[in-house]
Amino acid sequence: MAGTLLGMPGPWAEDYREPSDPYTTKIGGLPDWPLPINADLLRCTSCAGQLCLVAQVYAPLSQHRTLFVLGCVSPECGTVWRVLRVQNIADLDSSQRKQPASDGEVPCANVSDDEDVGDMDFEQLGKALFEAGTAASNAKRKKPRKKRQNKAPSSSPHPKPTALVQNDVPVVPCFYIYAQEESSSLDLSVICSSYSSLSLKEAGSDVEDPSQPEEAWEKEHYEYDKALTADRTYLKFKKRLDAYPEQCFRYSYGGRPILATVDEINPGNCRLCGRPRQFEMQLMPPLLYFLQEALGERRHLVEKWDWMTLIVYTCSESCSLEIEQAKSNMGWIIAEEAVVAQCEESMPVQPGFFS
Repeated sequence: MAGTLLGMPGPWAEDYREPSDPYTTKIGGLPDWPLPINADLLRCTSCAGQLCLVAQVYAPLSQHRTLFVLGCVSPECGTVWRVLRVQNIADLDSSQRKQPASDGEVPCANVSDDEDVGDMDFEQLGKALFEAGTAASNAKRKKPRKKRQNKAPSSSPHPKPTALVQNDVPVVPCFYIYAQEESSSLDLSVICSSYSSLSLKEAGSDVEDPSQPEEAWEKEHYEYDKALTADRTYLKFKKRLDAYPEQCFRYSYGGRPILATVDEINPGNCRLCGRPRQFEMQLMPPLLYFLQEALGERRHLVEKWDWMTLIVYTCSESCSLEIEQAKSNMGWIIAEEAVVAQCEESMPVQPGFFS
């Protein structure tokens, strides 16, 4: 079974509209397109409003490759999602795969010269996932960002959030992401106990009874595991979330998502090559929390973003056919993939198209 990389929150951007490049992984801000984008792809299919960037994830395989997750912030809509895969048809060379990360950027291990990215196992892919982007980004960035810290962004970021919509392009608060590998040996019983403790506090028991701590703990633990009415799918989802409560997304190319609800998901086939799509990544609830905290009194602007997870499916071959689009855009192509929103009430797949 493939391992999982977690997208953990780094520092807030100094300016939520600051430009970067397609090799940068971030939440919010402006998308960094490496090629001209068809305006129709950036319009909401429901209200025709401009979509904003929710997440930009640099995910190289044997080629430069970035996923853009877009959402609608219109108060009349707010529930339309779109995922665009932007990819270069040129293979990554060894110099692009091996440059070390500089101080203050995402620390990842190097890839040796004799390794081919296409033949890597997942652990190697995970280590290289942000490294190539960091190296390319550092080469282009004129001014270095502040050193990243392995902690959640402040709920009171500096500067204050800029206008959500400016010059017809909507923007939500922007912060950067660093990678952390999920442990393959999670002690789910400990996580279960932690969840039970949290549930007690959420129910209003902020003060524990010191005279009978073990009895209260065991009772709640039993209810969590044995309650006949428990949604076991959601409980498994919550366990994984509680293990890393700041995770903004989970990345596992070709792996399996953790589902919040029991649904049959059919992401369809790639519009470029016709092959089936497979799971690649999913956005998690802490992402919404950080955005809402940064927006403060204006958090109602994204209150319709009430999903428990957004699951992204991409072409199983990560195809990059040499079409006319690539010839005229320095080798870059764009394809729309599939996204599934799981909420308290299940929502259908928005299958995507290519144009």
